[in-house]
Amino acid sequence: MTAQTLSPVAISQIEKELEKYPADRRQSAVMAALRIVQEEFRWISNDVMQEVADLLGIPAIHVYEVATFYSMYEHKDVGLYKICVCTNISCQLRGAKEILDYLRKKTGIGPGETTADGRISIKEVECLGACGGAPMMQVNKEYHENLTPDSIDNILDGLDRHD
Repeated sequence: MTAQTLSPVAISQIEKELEKYPADRRQSAVMAALRIVQEEFRWISNDVMQEVADLLGIPAIHVYEVATFYSMYEHKDVGLYKICVCTNISCQLRGAKEILDYLRKKTGIGPGETTADGRISIKEVECLGACGGAPMMQVNKEYHENLTPDSIDNILDGLDRHD
């Protein structure tokens, strides 16, 4: 695993986020900083959490608390395409288990796993806030609702066309 170090671009983006807050509220930029880091690396190491804390001028524990509380932050490397499947009650009632089973069959991996080629990771999440379109999943930043095996096939087949 390669060590993470913030790029000058990421540092600049975080500094821009800091401008939105008063000097005594630098901790308010933690979530934005973690989002920037995750966009750069796809996951957030302890070393880079320390680097974010140093950049924000706050204790590292404050960065760590936020990074470990929210499920959208990854703490190990994930695939190029992170598929988050909602398994909350609305999705569960409309077939989330079957969606996960179908994804497992199609990709050969289950929740918390990444394909051997590093292309796809699957994550089971509590809620993505799209209950009206259940069952649903998020692929990187894109929502997919009213899932069926056919729609999942189309989504998986089209992954590389979005790059």
